[in-house]
Amino acid sequence: MSVDTCPSCGRALDAHDRHVRFTLPDPVLDLPDQERTPGAWLSHQTPRESVMMQVPGAGAFVRVLLPVQLDGGYHVTFGAWLGIHPAELQPTFAVWWEPEYTNLRLEGFLANKISPWSLLATPAIATVRNPDETPYVTESPHPALAAVLTKSWPHDEILPHLPD
Repeated sequence: MSVDTCPSCGRALDAHDRHVRFTLPDPVLDLPDQERTPGAWLSHQTPRESVMMQVPGAGAFVRVLLPVQLDGGYHVTFGAWLGIHPAELQPTFAVWWEPEYTNLRLEGFLANKISPWSLLATPAIATVRNPDETPYVTESPHPALAAVLTKSWPHDEILPHLPD
């Protein structure tokens, strides 16, 4: 095997330490006009750049990072969406670029299907680990998500499910 190949799974090393960013929350994907639904609000010009959005008929969402440890010290980080109570969106926006951001704690539900698990609508809590980064999903009362956050996963269980 070459040095550019993983000794665990045989895949190229550039397939490891991946970042997968979901453009939209799944409930928004299900709408006919998606983020162009009348009355929709995005924190930035496009959904890909946005860290928050509120879309009538879908809800309020904040971007979060979901880290997944892989065996051998590798990891995959999902840039997913967390559905939050709409009343929490503007207070979250108000502190996002302020010093108080470091104390932000978000409670909600994952708003993306994340393969190979069934995590859509799973309760999650996200906190700020680094003031220069998006909040991380750090805990969940749901056993499947708690396992995602704490277990080290075999490469063959995760990497085949990632987009190219």
